[in-house]
Amino acid sequence: MVGANILLVEDEEKLRKLVSTYLKREMVNVYEAADGEEALRLWNEKSINMVILDVMLPHYDGWAICKRIRETSNVPILMLTARGEESDKLFGFELGADDYMTKPFSVKELVARVKALLKRSQQQVSTEMVFIDDIKVDKKSHQAFLNNELLQLSPKEYDLLLYFIHNQNKALTRELLLDGVWGYDYYGDLRTVDTHVKRLRQKLKESGKRIVTVRGVGYRFEVKE
Repeated sequence: MVGANILLVEDEEKLRKLVSTYLKREMVNVYEAADGEEALRLWNEKSINMVILDVMLPHYDGWAICKRIRETSNVPILMLTARGEESDKLFGFELGADDYMTKPFSVKELVARVKALLKRSQQQVSTEMVFIDDIKVDKKSHQAFLNNELLQLSPKEYDLLLYFIHNQNKALTRELLLDGVWGYDYYGDLRTVDTHVKRLRQKLKESGKRIVTVRGVGYRFEVKE
């Protein structure tokens, strides 16, 4: 949680300042907004790790802001509202909110929920990045890198690389690769696998030697444990 950037959107100044004070005690950076317009400006200008968002706001309400954020980001969103109707909560969750607190609430409980959401978010990010020495795969952006340089992979080359990484050091038959990457209902030739493996090896350069041909079986992606 230390060092996280939190966007706090609340038009009630006294409550906003109180929550901000408690959060700053946890060594986080807090960007405050009193209305929807200011919230969107800060969202676009700053690198935000989490949003605490009041529903009733001037200019744009919390629902609209939540929807806008979810168009481009999966950062945790905790909604605040003076209403506790189940329909409101369900609507917020449908828009992509991660948690919901009804006013009045305990600020200490809010801080505890913020910690839990940030921890969960950080764990999720770690699972979205895969590292194999000089190879890095970003599942979220669907991109792969070699020595921090973007690899120009086709969608199937990317899927094949990821499948190899998830099944590293295993001998994989061409049939298994075809099913795992192209799908069991794909009617293509097994030579499709060989063609894509050849191209992937070339693009991985020296690291392409990790993809070893297993005679009479298929291929193995070798990683030293």
